[in-house]
Amino acid sequence: MVPDPRDLLLSSYDYALPEGFIAQAPIEPRHDAALLMAPPIGAAPSAARHRRIWDLLEELQAGDLLVVNDTRVLKARLHVRRAGGGRSELLVLEPRNGGQWLCLARPAKRMRPGDVLTIEGTSITLTVLAVDPASGGRLVQFPSDCRDAATIEALLNQYGEVPLPPYIDRHDPEDADRYQTRYAERPGAVAAPTAGLHFSDELLAALQRKGVRLKCITLHVGLGTFRPLENEDLTNLDLHSEWVEVTAEVVEAIRACRGRVIAVGTTSVRALEGAAQAHGGELRSFCGPVNLVIKPGYRFRVVEGLLTNFHLPKSSLLLLVSALIGRQTLLKLYQEAKERHYRFFSYGDAMWIAPESVIPSAQSLP
Repeated sequence: MVPDPRDLLLSSYDYALPEGFIAQAPIEPRHDAALLMAPPIGAAPSAARHRRIWDLLEELQAGDLLVVNDTRVLKARLHVRRAGGGRSELLVLEPRNGGQWLCLARPAKRMRPGDVLTIEGTSITLTVLAVDPASGGRLVQFPSDCRDAATIEALLNQYGEVPLPPYIDRHDPEDADRYQTRYAERPGAVAAPTAGLHFSDELLAALQRKGVRLKCITLHVGLGTFRPLENEDLTNLDLHSEWVEVTAEVVEAIRACRGRVIAVGTTSVRALEGAAQAHGGELRSFCGPVNLVIKPGYRFRVVEGLLTNFHLPKSSLLLLVSALIGRQTLLKLYQEAKERHYRFFSYGDAMWIAPESVIPSAQSLP
C-alpha cells in the first residue's frame, strides 16, 4: 500500500465536535455505554454495527486475552495558599528525588522559586524550588517521606481531588470512584485509562466464565497523553514519556495465548508495543519509561485488536488508532458516531476494533 502523505500532516487529524457531544458524566451501569463496532477491512464505514459494551460478550471468544492497564488515578489536584494569602492550585505529576515532585501550577506566574505554599486547611508547607523548562511546571518540595506514588497517596487522599479532564465541567464526589477502573491497583496516574472505565464487575465475571483471560500491565497516564499536538509535520514526531511495567507473567500469557491479544485502551497498546520496541521488536518483560510514537505506517508486533474511546482532535491517540484502521476510515467512523449521537472523550462511549478490521499494513509479518 502506497503511504498517503496526508497521514503525516496534523491538520489531517482535525474534526469538528460541538460541545454537546462531550460526555460530562459516566453511564451507569458501566457496561451500558454505546459501542461502535468497526466493520471488517473492505466494508464501508456505514457497515459498522452499533451495540453496547455488554455485547463484547458475544464478540470475545474463549481463549482471547484482554490486556488492561491497572494504574490508579491519584487525587493529584491540591488547593494551596501562597504566603500572601492568595489561593492557587497544584497538579502533582511525577516524583523526583527526596520528596520533590513536578507539578503544574495555576496561576503559574504567581509561583516563583523560593515561594512557600500551604496546603489549604492544614499547616503542611511546600516550597517551590524551580521552574521546569520542559513542561513549564514547578519543582515542588513536599514532606521528605513523599518519595513516590505509593507514599504520597496518603497525603493526596486526605487533601487532594481527582483531576478530571478540563473539558468536564462538573465535579461530583462519586468521581473519586467512577474515574477509576474496577481493577485499578497501582497508584501513579493523573488521568484514567478511559477505555477500562466501561468494565463493570458483572462484565468482568461474565468474561471470565466464558474463558476470556485478563492480564494487567501498568502505564501511569500523564497529562501529555491528552495534549493536542502542535507541529503540522508529523514526520519526526516526538512524544512525552510515561512509566510502564510489563511483567514476565504478562509476556508468558501472550506467548501462550491461543486466541487473540486485545488491548483495552491506547495505554495498553503503548505499553505492550513499547516493551517490544525496547527489545528490538520482541516482547519481553520491561520496566521503565516509554516514549513510543505510533502513527500510520507502524507495524504492530503484539496487539491484534483494540477497545478504545473516542479521542480529541489532533491528538496522538488519533494517530495510534489510525495506524490500526487507517486515518480516512477512522474519521468516517467518527462522523458515523456523531450522526448517531455517541458520547465522546473520557466519560464517553467506545469503539471496538476486531483483528479483522485492522489494515494489512499494520499487521505483523509472520
